[in-house]
This record gives sequence, C-alpha cells and structure tokens, in this order.
Amino acid sequence: MIRTCETALWHLRGAAPGPDMPLRLRRRLIGEGAQRDFPVVEQLAMAGATDYVAELIPVGMASEAFPDSGIGFSFATDHIEGFGENDLKLIQAVLPTVALAIMSDAEHTIAAELLATYLGADAGRRVHAGVVERGSVESIRAVLWYADIRGFTPLADATPGPVLIEMLDEVFEALTVALRPRGAQVLKFLGDGMLASFAFVDATRSETCTRALDGAAEAMRGIDRLNADRTQTGKPIAVVDLALHVGEVLYGNVGAVDRLDFTVIGPAVNEVARIETLCERLGRKVLVSAALAAAVADRQRKVRISKPSSGWGDRRIKCAFPLQLSQRNGSINL
Repeated sequence: MIRTCETALWHLRGAAPGPDMPLRLRRRLIGEGAQRDFPVVEQLAMAGATDYVAELIPVGMASEAFPDSGIGFSFATDHIEGFGENDLKLIQAVLPTVALAIMSDAEHTIAAELLATYLGADAGRRVHAGVVERGSVESIRAVLWYADIRGFTPLADATPGPVLIEMLDEVFEALTVALRPRGAQVLKFLGDGMLASFAFVDATRSETCTRALDGAAEAMRGIDRLNADRTQTGKPIAVVDLALHVGEVLYGNVGAVDRLDFTVIGPAVNEVARIETLCERLGRKVLVSAALAAAVADRQRKVRISKPSSGWGDRRIKCAFPLQLSQRNGSINL
C-alpha cells in the first residue's frame, strides 16, 4: 500500500507557489542532484528514465472537500540530459488547454450519465441534447409496464425506514434487471410503484409486445427469488403486481415553468394503472390488456383468458388477461 506522502500529489502540494497557481515539481533521476523520494520516480529511474516532471492544472471550483481540484499530468524522459528548457516551456504552455478539453469531455460524460440515471437512457439523451421546452411532446406507441407493491401502506407502517428503503431498492432492481436487455425505458419510480415503456413502430409491434411479456415473466421470477432470499434472512418481503398495456401516449416535457418532468401521459397510462389494481381482486400477479394480448404474434405463447367479473367495479376496463407463458420446462402462472 502506498502512503499519502509517497505520491506525486503530496509532493506537488509542497511545491505550490500559490493557491490558484499550477502545482509543479521536477525530479532529476540521475547524477549528483538525483532525487528519488517517492516510488513512482524510483520505478521510472530503474526503467531508464533520467528526468521527471509533474503538474496539476487547477480546473473547476476548488472546495473544502476537493481542495486540489484539477487534472494531473506527469512526464518522464530517458534523454541523457533530461528535459530541456524548451521542452518544459512547451509542456507548460500546452497543458492548460489540454486540461480544459479533458474536463469539458469529462463533464459532458458525467452529465449524460447523471441524466440517464435520473431520467432514463432515452429521456436523458433528449434532455442532454436540449429538448427542454415545456410542452414539447411527441406521440409515440408503446407497451406500458406498470408495477406496484401490494399492501404497501401497512407494510411501510410496520417496517423501519432503512429496512423499507433497502427492500424497495432490491425490488426495483429485480424488476429493472429484466427490462435492461429488452430495450425498455424505466420512466419513473412512484413511491412503491414503477412505470416503464417499450416504444415501437408498426414493424416492431409484435416483437416488442413479446419482449415485454418475456420481461414480465423474468421480473416475477426475480421477485420470487428475492423474496425467498429475504425470507431466509428474516427480512420483510414484497408482493408485486404488474400490468401491461399497449397504446398511444404523449412523451416529453410536462410541468411548471421551473420544474419539468420528462414522462408519458394519456388514456393508456391511466388504463394500465387501473388494470394493475385488479391484480389483487383476481388473485393474479400479472394482468395483460386485451389490446396487448391481441398484438402478440407468437402462437407458441399462451395467454389464458379470465372472463371479467361483475365485481370489478371499473367499467372503463373491458377485459384483462392473467398471463401464462409456455416454457420448455413447463408453464408459469402469473
């Protein structure tokens, strides 16, 4: 393990001419004035280097947490006379511009990754590209994927906060891991719920619906495995209900002047949420809308139909189907 005092940065701090100036140091590695006072220069000398130069270029705003905010560079040469004055002048002249270019690229990457993390990959790309005008939406066709934890309110009342958050994180990860390889966009987490979408065009409609159903089956298997593991360790478990629907939605920026949300809105969003509420009444974990069931072209896939009951209490939903997917090793009733 290398101690702090054995790093180039530690020695650079001691060589600083001022708080806002570049930090520079130079070490001759051969001859009478050789100075090999930390491991890197010793290793370079053993490899044949004769001279070493390091510089930290300040970029961004220094803070108490990051007092040495900047980009570090180091150079070594095996020329018998080491670095010449012209070499050092060239290095010092070029580094500030190079540091700014590197920082600009790094900030662009960080911003893109943060937006993708908080908004989703597609929405993040759009916002990063400047699609930020309030009311700028487009009509898309998509499979909507809405999941919710059954009986969450009493569960939350009886569970300590940190334990509850841990459970939510694990449940959302178990659901999301089934979506990542299938091209879905997780649009938002709504307390104990999750809304995702699979956008498609006419040519990919059947394929996309099939991927959404496959994702539902994998997600429920993941939840079952998660609950089995949590039961063994005495942790609370979650029963997750999932509804899938297909329709046209508006996708884009909606909200107040100073607070926007990149989301989907439309009747199809309301319908998939209503379908999800039927899961508990029907004793099923996954329900599929009639529109999505009709869109699936794979005849090997079986969608077992459960006839509507007069006790549903929501006439806006014409029909929903419990999902049974045929598998090589049997069937999965959801």
